[in-house]
Amino acid sequence: MKYTKLSLIAMSTAFLFSACGKKTEESAAAPKADPVVSVVTVQAEDIDITNTYTSNIEPFATNNIVSQSAGRIVSINAEVGNQVKKGQVLARMDDVNLAKTRLQIVNDSIELSRLTELYNLGAVAQADYDMAKLALNLSRKTYSNLAENTVLRSPINGVVTARNYDKGDMYSMTQPIFVVEQISPVKMLINISESLFTQVNEGMLFDVTVEAYPGEVFQGKVNLIYPTINASTHTFPVEVIVENKDQKLRPGMFARVSANFGTNHHVVVPDVAVVKQMGSGEHFIYVLQPDNTVKYTLVETGKRMGNKYEIISGINEGDKVVTEGQVRLKDGVKVTVK
Repeated sequence: MKYTKLSLIAMSTAFLFSACGKKTEESAAAPKADPVVSVVTVQAEDIDITNTYTSNIEPFATNNIVSQSAGRIVSINAEVGNQVKKGQVLARMDDVNLAKTRLQIVNDSIELSRLTELYNLGAVAQADYDMAKLALNLSRKTYSNLAENTVLRSPINGVVTARNYDKGDMYSMTQPIFVVEQISPVKMLINISESLFTQVNEGMLFDVTVEAYPGEVFQGKVNLIYPTINASTHTFPVEVIVENKDQKLRPGMFARVSANFGTNHHVVVPDVAVVKQMGSGEHFIYVLQPDNTVKYTLVETGKRMGNKYEIISGINEGDKVVTEGQVRLKDGVKVTVK
């Protein structure tokens, strides 16, 4: 029997359709396998409540060295970076007014002595005598004030961080002649949640780290607790100081300040068990049920500790959570546990 080329093609096509149809029927009839997952039984652990705050290091005190009145700068006795002691002379101003006042004190003193003799003889009125005493006292106070503003001294132990004038310049009162900062100790201001208000007290210890000294921890302590809560952020400011005797810490450094506020007993899960809901910031965990189905459970996560998460709420100690195979899962799906 002879077949044409066209008839052979038609027969082949029919055979292929017949075979495909048979395979489709067999596939439809085959049962769909349950997703295979790995699970772990979670336990609760004691977890340190360690909070870390960021801040910038500030000098404990900053003093602008200025004169009360404009005048010529006669001498400059310190430079930026110099360590200075309390009472050390940093600059001297023109002392013409100081000399005038010194002479006025001499004159007022002579006048008071003269009037005192006359007053004792009853030859001078009480008012004149009192006026002479007042004039001398005023001259002395004026002299003391001028002396402080002519010979400029550092009011603190510190370091000179700015010098804005040179010897011979006319001081114009637009900016300080020197800036002196106390950097032993230094301070940091941090904002702590109001929920911890009763747990913070003066002298409480904090760990301070800076990028300039990786791996080194400086010990700080609470020096001042502000008494009010910020209504918008629900935090309160706390001043932490570090003695900084070696002066490694310098104003302007970025610092991380951390402290332990006790412990919590919370469930801990492997990080691979936590599923983050894209776009919402929420976290879920698939929890294995007694009938081998999984429940898609919203959880509140806490601290991350290496490859584990602290779970604040959502699951309980003893629950079995899925750690592998979540891609094919949805709420209520029956699974096979490896």
